[in-house]
Amino acid sequence: MDGSRRSSKANAFFSGLGKKKKIVLFDTLVNNYSKDELVAVLAHEVGHYKKKHTLFSMIFSILQTALLLWLLSVFINNEWFSLALGGTEYSLALSLIAFTLLYSPLSLITGILMNIYSRKNEFEADNFARVTFSAEALASALKKLSSDSLSNLTPHPMYVFFYYSHPPLLQRLKALQA
Repeated sequence: MDGSRRSSKANAFFSGLGKKKKIVLFDTLVNNYSKDELVAVLAHEVGHYKKKHTLFSMIFSILQTALLLWLLSVFINNEWFSLALGGTEYSLALSLIAFTLLYSPLSLITGILMNIYSRKNEFEADNFARVTFSAEALASALKKLSSDSLSNLTPHPMYVFFYYSHPPLLQRLKALQA
């Protein structure tokens, strides 16, 4: 993928299901990484496919969207929420405000759960690359990726818990040594 037009960051990802699946490597990755590092990154992305991470992530996203839309329909079709916010009769605007206020904590919880799941998947894909190709090559590629993106090597654990979809570099390197 010609990613250098938009960013200098290197990246790779797995996309698609069935016959339409593909692994995408940014040109910044291909141009700046060794052959072994590229193969390790490919092995990591193949690990996501072999472990069915893309499929399960899509299923979880569909369920999350279904929950969101169901709750929205409950709020929009219920006069009680408008009255609870001070309206004298049903109001679509007040129902949407109530939905937004009450959905925010649920959204935070589902976001945290998806991040936990995503970090677990990253460890599994790293392990797949370690077993099928080379822990050293993947570690080298991860170090370069971290350096290129100026990642925080020692983020606060609570910040990682709430916001990181990928484990911090030092945790990934430690897991690769196991």
